[in-house]
Amino acid sequence: MTKNDILRRIRYTFDYSDAKMIELFGSGGKQVTRAEVSDWLKKEEDPEHKELDDEQLAAFLNGFINEKRGKKEGPQPEPEQRLNNNTILRKLKIALNLRDEDMLDILALADFKLGKHELSAFFRNPNQSQYRPLKDQILRNFLHGMQLKYRGRED
Repeated sequence: MTKNDILRRIRYTFDYSDAKMIELFGSGGKQVTRAEVSDWLKKEEDPEHKELDDEQLAAFLNGFINEKRGKKEGPQPEPEQRLNNNTILRKLKIALNLRDEDMLDILALADFKLGKHELSAFFRNPNQSQYRPLKDQILRNFLHGMQLKYRGRED
């Protein structure tokens, strides 16, 4: 799953305009232009498509957290240089203020079954033996379930 896919899905789910996307990037610590946002949202086949890097997606997700939860006091966190699916899922969990049960419900909306212990393994320290890397399939199903929950079913 590409970072551009994740950005497109979040934008669609919450029906964000270009101006709102620029605001979210800015809130997360990256100033971007409408042209950059437009190029990131284009399909891979489009010659003007540009790849979103980890730091840019991290800035967007930090801005998303600020939007949904409010900015925290003091200095804002710097966008991570490297992102993995586990970190992306953690940021979505924080932004949407989800408990484990909520996350399992969202996955169930996408007809994906996962146990509470399996879910908690994704949030553990990578040095722990119970840690599990989050596969693209689970993140894709979570984003699909999020779309169904927050946007509704398309008929």
